[in-house]
Amino acid sequence: MAPKIFIDGEHGTTGLQIVTRLSGRTDIDLMSMPAEQRRDPEVRKTFLRDADIAILCLPDDAAREAVALAADAGTRFIDASTAHRTAPDWMFGFAELDAGQADRIAKAQFVSNPGCYSTGAIAVLAPLVSRGILPADYPVTINAVSGYTGGGKQLIAQMEDATRDDAITASHFAYALTLAHKHVPEIVVRGGLSRKPIFTPAVGRFPQGMLVNVPLHLDLLNGGASVETVFQALSEHYAASEIVEVAGPAEAAAAVRLDPEELKGSDRLKIYVCANEDAGQVNLVASLDNLGKGASGAAVQNLGLMIKG
Repeated sequence: MAPKIFIDGEHGTTGLQIVTRLSGRTDIDLMSMPAEQRRDPEVRKTFLRDADIAILCLPDDAAREAVALAADAGTRFIDASTAHRTAPDWMFGFAELDAGQADRIAKAQFVSNPGCYSTGAIAVLAPLVSRGILPADYPVTINAVSGYTGGGKQLIAQMEDATRDDAITASHFAYALTLAHKHVPEIVVRGGLSRKPIFTPAVGRFPQGMLVNVPLHLDLLNGGASVETVFQALSEHYAASEIVEVAGPAEAAAAVRLDPEELKGSDRLKIYVCANEDAGQVNLVASLDNLGKGASGAAVQNLGLMIKG
């Protein structure tokens, strides 16, 4: 019997993307609440408890409520909210975190889907911290730009409908200026850091895509690390991955500019090790689709692991 999959919040940006990816698959039974019953709490509870795996595309409090309604029924969860990303009893849904993470996700009842920015940041930080190259207390700074779809329906409408009173006309804007973005806790915990990074996110006037920049000073790394050391560590970490790719030194050196829309429509992630060795500086850049590997694509990847597990 095909596993029953229920997407709670299927009409939001992430949920719609997941539905699109799963529609037409014959190896699963994709459950969907009738539109007229979406606000009926008892119907929702029944769907959650009947599902083999529920994917939560909800605000944090609603995600916690959903888990409380059905965890005792044996329902397995993939939570796309920030509610459980640092919870010790939830498996972090970044399958490439280390060699055993995919197997742990496959067997887990509770899986937290990473945030889009944190996916890029953790992808470059965690391998360096785990190998002892990057000190856990390094004063990390993260600068990133995302497509506007990551902000949900309200931001999409503000960016696309110029007739709105709250329409946004800027081609690019920075936000989270108080340095308290919701992705910071998971970057600290899942990236292996002991000091909070300074994170400056921004949004560009393009729907999907993302660049996450993590600049480092080589003389502050452990063991006299070089650009080659950093590249080799990342390259070895992701050597077996079909989803995360590390650009070769020649490709990174030849890059005049990086396009945040490079991987739009893709569920992959690509890392560039850009450097000025004479200055002792390296900039690690993760390129991904904020709705792909940064959200819906990761959820579908985790779903595939859990079904097989």
